[in-house]
Amino acid sequence: MPRILINECKQEVSSFNPVLGQYADWAVAFGPDVLELHRGVGTEVGGALEVFGGHPELELIGGYSARAITSGGTLSDAAMQRIATEFLDAVRAHADVDAIYFSLHGAMASETEHDAEGYLLQETRKIVGEQVPIVTSLDLHGILTDRIIQHSNAVVLYHTYPHVDFYETGQRSARLLVKIIRGEVNPVSVRVEIPALVRGNELKTATGMWGECVRDAIAFENSAGGLSGGMFIGNPFTDVPDLCSNVFLVADGDSSRAEVEAVRIANKFWAMREHLQQPLTGLHESVAKAAAAKGRVVLVDAADATSSGASGDSNAILRALLEAGYKRTALIPMVDPPAVEKAFAAGVGSEIDVAVGGAMDGKRFTPVEIRARVRMLSDGAFRSESHGVTWNSGRTAVLQTGTITLIMISQAVSLYDRSLFYAHGQDPALFDSVVVKSPHCQHHMFDEGAELVLNIDAPGSTSANLHSLGHTRCRRPIFPLDAGVTFEPRVRVFRR
Repeated sequence: MPRILINECKQEVSSFNPVLGQYADWAVAFGPDVLELHRGVGTEVGGALEVFGGHPELELIGGYSARAITSGGTLSDAAMQRIATEFLDAVRAHADVDAIYFSLHGAMASETEHDAEGYLLQETRKIVGEQVPIVTSLDLHGILTDRIIQHSNAVVLYHTYPHVDFYETGQRSARLLVKIIRGEVNPVSVRVEIPALVRGNELKTATGMWGECVRDAIAFENSAGGLSGGMFIGNPFTDVPDLCSNVFLVADGDSSRAEVEAVRIANKFWAMREHLQQPLTGLHESVAKAAAAKGRVVLVDAADATSSGASGDSNAILRALLEAGYKRTALIPMVDPPAVEKAFAAGVGSEIDVAVGGAMDGKRFTPVEIRARVRMLSDGAFRSESHGVTWNSGRTAVLQTGTITLIMISQAVSLYDRSLFYAHGQDPALFDSVVVKSPHCQHHMFDEGAELVLNIDAPGSTSANLHSLGHTRCRRPIFPLDAGVTFEPRVRVFRR
């Protein structure tokens, strides 16, 4: 009976967030609990379990799960060491398995290890040897490295952005691993690196221009001789040496068609690169437009996107609204542990004078003094609208100052859906304006029915204004950070 080990380790970091990630920022599970955590849940591992479950000849072994509560700053070396030790201890405990499925992210980095996923795969190979097949699934915002490819028999990546195919990615990974175990396929990986960093609405795979490239890669994956395919666009905020975009295809045995197709897709992507940048509206202009609007306005503060690795404590839009004397209603989320503690000390119904914002990224944001009423207090545990798993924002306070409602949290959580708002009695659709700290959400979450959706040029460690960040590690020249960047596709083939 073939035995399959399942491990996961997932986080996306922003190198420009000054707050180091710590072990306490992670939810971990060991052994059988890993499988129970994901059964019936819309995650990659959940999808893989559904496929593996259709093969009674397989024995599934839960090894280790480490899931960051949300994206964040660079992981501290101490946290990286502990997570890596626990991850690899699970591999050592089951070194005699017949195959491995790893659910990773691809944009995780510590202070000194800039390719965390590649390191975990490399060290796994030292333990289990070269003959054990490993299939690795990654986020399309992952930073693809040679180590990741060399130590995986195949890599499978998301096909959608905003991401709605977690479960399907796990299913695809599991199906491919079963084929490898049975000796039905011989994966060969093809990679074309593209010196470009991209952001913006044209990256929405369902509606944007870039979706053409992804659909071409999917067509290859689904064709005769295709095993996996997609594009990595990296995470522009994870400033590491291998940061760039990639076309990545996996063929069965003969790579010749994959090589031709990868070059074609890469050239198509390069030709559209100028369109794959996010137009931004100035902060004060955005506030003026929101004030003049008759209908609902979505204020997109992607520069402080916790799901992309930002600190979440930006008060830039709040400050601008207050300075402009904004009279309409607004809903704003913010990470600020000291403000939350002050609200808890006062209690529900109390009025407090409190400084909000700038609690984490003090160089970018200075606190704003407000008088607010404490409307609600909670422990911050709630169920994710997107995944059905429990998220935890730590102790949380709902404050109201004038017409503005603030959801103040102690611990960053992803804000690409409405979970945090709903859990604390607030429906974004009932406010004149809502600050969305995520670059792209599913349309029905916030944009549907809005009069205006404004992508704001605000400060932050995940700003789409990439020139404002200060990259120092990624290979240069690279578009759009440098002028006159040229591209000549070079195909690299990886065989095990």
